Amino acid sequence: MTGDRSRASISAWKPRVPGISEVFHAHFTDHAYPAHTHDTWDLMILDDGSVDFALDRRRHGATGDSCVLLLPPGVPHDGRTVTASGFRKRNLYLDVSVLPQRLAGRAVDTPVLKDRLLRHRIHQLHAALAYGGGELEAESRLSFIQERLHFHLAALRPGGPGRAAHRPATESRDVLDSRTRVGMSLREAAAVLHAHPAHPTHLTGKRIDQARKLLPSGHLKAFPRAGRPRRT
Repeated sequence: MTGDRSRASISAWKPRVPGISEVFHAHFTDHAYPAHTHDTWDLMILDDGSVDFALDRRRHGATGDSCVLLLPPGVPHDGRTVTASGFRKRNLYLDVSVLPQRLAGRAVDTPVLKDRLLRHRIHQLHAALAYGGGELEAESRLSFIQERLHFHLAALRPGGPGRAAHRPATESRDVLDSRTRVGMSLREAAAVLHAHPAHPTHLTGKRIDQARKLLPSGHLKAFPRAGRPRRT
């Protein structure tokens, strides 16, 4: 489905392709996400414009149509527009059957990949997904992308301790997961995670994921409002 709001255009759907949880296309001209996490890998290409984002509290930027952004699951990130013209992007949310969770640490330090071949293959996959009946072609193209991503991640030095090294935090997140739909205040979430109420990134990510998953069924109002955070 496609939603038209002031200064934003969004399309999202769930393809019948193993390994792809969701396809998400958007054009944002004034947009900012708070820090949040995903359960899936976020594979993104830009068609136009620039985006500024932080991954694990390190700022990065990407411009133009020659690079690929790969954001690992379970790692806090945000994102925002840079110029008045905003940016157009296409995302694939990939589950751990495509890239295992254990590779997340390798992607943290280098989320922007300068690889025109990989970018072209992702573009071809999006084209196949845009037409009904192209699932077989899409699955084939995904396998080439998977191979290329494994090539990049194998060349990167592993980052710091991964999610398995933080068992108490993992257990706390499991509690949050069980309360996402029922509801939990920011103070309750902060108490569970031993964090400040202004920074419950895991709970924020869960709510953003739930809102985004409502887009294919037409519930556009569920999507968080775009906007820049106020300066204090």
